Amino acid sequence: MNGRANNKCATIGMIRHLYIHIPFCARICPYCAFYKDLLDRSQTARFCEALLRDLDQQRAILAISPNTIYFGGGTPTALGISQLEFLLSGFHERLDLSALEEWTIEANPGSVSARKAGLLHKLGVNRISLGVQSWDNALLKILGREHNAEQAEQSFYILREAGFSNVNVDLMFGLPGQTIDQWRKTLEKTISLRPDHISAYCLTYEEDTEFFLRQSRGELKANPDADADFFEMTMSILEDAGYEQYEISNYSRPGFSSVHNRAYWFGKDYLGLGPSAFSTVGLRRWQNVADYRLYADRILLGQSPIGSTENLTNEMKRTERIALSLRTREGFSRTSVQDRHCVAEEFVAIGLLRQSNGNFVLTQKGKSLADSVAEAFL
Repeated sequence: MNGRANNKCATIGMIRHLYIHIPFCARICPYCAFYKDLLDRSQTARFCEALLRDLDQQRAILAISPNTIYFGGGTPTALGISQLEFLLSGFHERLDLSALEEWTIEANPGSVSARKAGLLHKLGVNRISLGVQSWDNALLKILGREHNAEQAEQSFYILREAGFSNVNVDLMFGLPGQTIDQWRKTLEKTISLRPDHISAYCLTYEEDTEFFLRQSRGELKANPDADADFFEMTMSILEDAGYEQYEISNYSRPGFSSVHNRAYWFGKDYLGLGPSAFSTVGLRRWQNVADYRLYADRILLGQSPIGSTENLTNEMKRTERIALSLRTREGFSRTSVQDRHCVAEEFVAIGLLRQSNGNFVLTQKGKSLADSVAEAFL
């Protein structure tokens, strides 16, 4: 690394958190707004080569020694065994992983096999996020998922047998036609498997999705009152089962909260590799082009894959930290909202916030209105 690069590294500090976007999916889900594309096996080897070349380019200008690595998508496990081995081995060859605490890969139950799980475990992945979404086959069909409930359960046991002691199960509520009884059964089924972490998200109708178009035509309709009931049930059932709600949508057994996600929520620098991936380093934020073919073309030609950049201010980062940390069990500090202190006190008075260890924290009632509370501080 040359002297100029070292000076830059000294200015911005060590990059401790990496996100890698794998956009490939066997099937496009109608609710998903993340950048993704149908799996084309003729393109995956070239794409993996581009990812490692991107990492090489970043290592030339940034000091990288990760505490966390997160492979998201898309469906990272849609890659074949040879591509996964090539990619993960490439990370081992290029990075000092001695400080690595958490290496997560998102997995679709339809793309989990014993051989693939064994390889991931062998190559240092120690956390899997399994996209179950529901244990009800009729709801899985509505969501366009390629797996059924039986496959999801089998995938969970395959991961356990491969040695994974940190498995997250992703769930969704507020689905079209979903009943409160269906959601209760999904929670109870999940708890019976004893995963280490549970993420429970409310369906949102995002632009550029099939569900959004169907909502705009009146075919689908959000129900905020029902969503609030689902959320209340989620908090009650999971906390009774011993899961700590450490963020609005995330619950873990003690000691299993996501180190990577907590870094986002508390405003840490992170580097994103892959198409559409965001990075925030110091007061600069950028996003790579959201086209995996163009991304690979640029990287392999030695060009920048960046599609857009944004210069942040300290005030922008402060307000972002407030909005994100408000969603966590720690909340935000009194000193971070000195200019809006009376607003915080008003929320305390109406029972949406409480004070804890010098911080303002959402109450149980406030958690249902987290977005509205956050807006008051932006």
